[in-house]
Amino acid sequence: MAETTRDTQTPESGDSSPRTPAALRPSAQPPTLAEPLRVGAPASVAGGVTAVVKAMQHAWDEMGVMRGAQTLLKVNQAHGFDCPGCAWPDPAHRSAFEFCENGAKAVAEEATTARVTPDFFQKWSLVDLAAQTDHWLGKQGRLTHPMVLREGASHYEPVSWDEAFALVASELHALGAPDEAAFYTSGRTSNEAAFLYQLLVRRFGTNNLPDCSNMCHESSGTALTETVGIGKGTVTLEDFEKARLIVVIGQNPGTNHPRMLTALEAAKRQGCRIVSINPLPEAGLQRFKHPQAVRGVLGGGTPLSDAFLQVRINGDVALLQGLGKALLEREARAPGTVVARDFVESETLGFEAWAAHLAGVSWDDVVEQSGIPRERLETVAGWMAETDQIIWCWAMGLTQHKNAVGNIQEVVNLTLLRGAIGKPGAGLCPVRGHSNVQGDRTMGINERPRPAFLKSLGAEFGFTPPEHHGLDVVATIEAMRAERVKVFFALGGNFLSATPDTEATAEALRRTRLTVHVSTKLNRAHLVTGRRALILPCLGRTERDTQASGPQFVTVENSMGVVHTSRGTLPPASEHLLSEPALVARLARAVLGPKDTVPWEELAADYGRVRERIARVIPGFEDFNRRVLEPGGFSLPNGPREGRFTTTSGKAHFTVHPMPRWELEPGQLLMMTIRTHDQYNTTVYGLDDRYRGIKAGRRVVMLNAEDMKELGVTAGQPVDLTSHFEGERRVARKFVVVPYDIPRRCAATYFPEANVLVPLHSIADKSRTPTSKSVVITLVPSVDLPALEASR
Repeated sequence: MAETTRDTQTPESGDSSPRTPAALRPSAQPPTLAEPLRVGAPASVAGGVTAVVKAMQHAWDEMGVMRGAQTLLKVNQAHGFDCPGCAWPDPAHRSAFEFCENGAKAVAEEATTARVTPDFFQKWSLVDLAAQTDHWLGKQGRLTHPMVLREGASHYEPVSWDEAFALVASELHALGAPDEAAFYTSGRTSNEAAFLYQLLVRRFGTNNLPDCSNMCHESSGTALTETVGIGKGTVTLEDFEKARLIVVIGQNPGTNHPRMLTALEAAKRQGCRIVSINPLPEAGLQRFKHPQAVRGVLGGGTPLSDAFLQVRINGDVALLQGLGKALLEREARAPGTVVARDFVESETLGFEAWAAHLAGVSWDDVVEQSGIPRERLETVAGWMAETDQIIWCWAMGLTQHKNAVGNIQEVVNLTLLRGAIGKPGAGLCPVRGHSNVQGDRTMGINERPRPAFLKSLGAEFGFTPPEHHGLDVVATIEAMRAERVKVFFALGGNFLSATPDTEATAEALRRTRLTVHVSTKLNRAHLVTGRRALILPCLGRTERDTQASGPQFVTVENSMGVVHTSRGTLPPASEHLLSEPALVARLARAVLGPKDTVPWEELAADYGRVRERIARVIPGFEDFNRRVLEPGGFSLPNGPREGRFTTTSGKAHFTVHPMPRWELEPGQLLMMTIRTHDQYNTTVYGLDDRYRGIKAGRRVVMLNAEDMKELGVTAGQPVDLTSHFEGERRVARKFVVVPYDIPRRCAATYFPEANVLVPLHSIADKSRTPTSKSVVITLVPSVDLPALEASR
């Protein structure tokens, strides 16, 4: 098939919209600035004094010394606010400094004293703003006023809240059907706001509720629901204290979930073995220096991983099937010593089919596709055979491939084989990103809602919710491009930069009548808009929330199903900000009209009333207002954690999956996108990736040194990257080559800069998650970038 090329540096390509001349259209991508990139040796230890210094420096730069210190002492505290970063749970006994380096950066970004006022928007046009980096945009500060971009305008201007809500309502009322609107949600949204939001959307008449989960852990939810009956993890934080083997696969906790390192260190010091599986060696899984312990300040830290299996990108199924094959071979040599027979026979289905499949898998294929020698897999399998107190942890390294659901279900297979679930120190642990992304799903942010939820919601509020499935993220982009979705509303997030195929997403947004973003800070999604656009500023987690009935708190659900409170302590960044629940309630009244029977004003005035409704609609939240005030909050029901599998059969399921085979053509590489240590999702805190030794730049491509020789490129050379998918090519220009310890035929680039290369229609089977970790690329020399200032 002949290939068609989309040059991602020319945003007008592929966009047939005549509304805005290309020269006046804001770029969807960060500028390809010449960066004085510096590269040194990667770190071999995470944490320590450096982490403390970096955290304090960032906090003081953004907030000042006194404000910074007072704010950080409230992070993750019982009477403070939940960190707006990751969803790692809080320990039962908290220290006064219950935050990590990147948590401190997340708080500082939100609690900054810098402000983006109407005067700022009067000075800066959209085209001028789009010429700035994402880092620069974020550093301008907190949004202070609702702003509107009128049709044909080049600048945002201030607008009253009433006019803003009226504009949204008028556009929604002008639609031919409710499904011509889509309502996106970021995982930072509280339980109360998420519940009200989905109620508004369903009373309006649609289930178009795309969510950031669609792009990250949707594969986890799909895989786990099918096999164990719940789309969540099955462990508690206390289980880490009892585990004898912890496997961390497709995850980099040192950068993305640094507080997890404390739990891993504690487990290690109690004799637990730790295995890390990843294409890149990551400092956080090699050695950890606890910044709050003497040994972490003065000593060399704690070695963490007993084994590092450097798997090829998307070689996970091969690796996991190799472990399963080794375990079954051990069982054959010594029957009754490896397979948890009583558990498998009484609590599972499908074991024989899975075992037969592995019997037909060849060791040559396992080694070739995973890149791991057989003897190393057999060593780890031996450790697994010694204990049933095993915890498996993973993140996007498993969830963003075409076979992502299969990746995770192979983890489930190994867990079931050993009976390592539903008991202390054992189970499955998908490690979530956003602090309440799991809670949003629990509250009904789901484009494919369960009938039982809809029935309960309808009974509580006296209406019949729509039953047909709505649009996920990829389907929403497709629908906007086809002009079937005409209004796009985002409660948080940076939709443009977080999604795949940046130029296709930009084209989709430009074809809408109205785009609306509820935000705390400026981001690139505000610059690529529909005919008209709104920016609606809201309170952050760190800020006091006072409504008609008095001070309020919100609730969140962490990665392990614990629901707890969050109370902001800082004065709002502006008197013009609304809380997310109040904003949703006022929007609902404007859209649904004065005769709508939901008491939106009462719910916004007292969030306790929202929780009363949640308690009557969602199982597990009974007596919500009382239980959430108990120390540490409360845990939601979790059948598999308690030894009950909540599948339709009442049993856990082994599943059979073919081994993916990557047969790359000469010159092709398999690329994955990753984060730097100085970012969280699309928020860029700085331009350094300290643990990987890459500083002052982000447009890099990490390559194996042998591949560099074969491809004829050198360290520091600028190259253009081209992705290949089903006859289409996408080009991203001016990435700097960095030699790195990565398997042959693999490449790593940073998100979101390389999202332009991720094809919109390359999605995971069943979960429809974009395949951001499996992108076939080639590269050619580019021009006009300076060489590295220093190279290894």
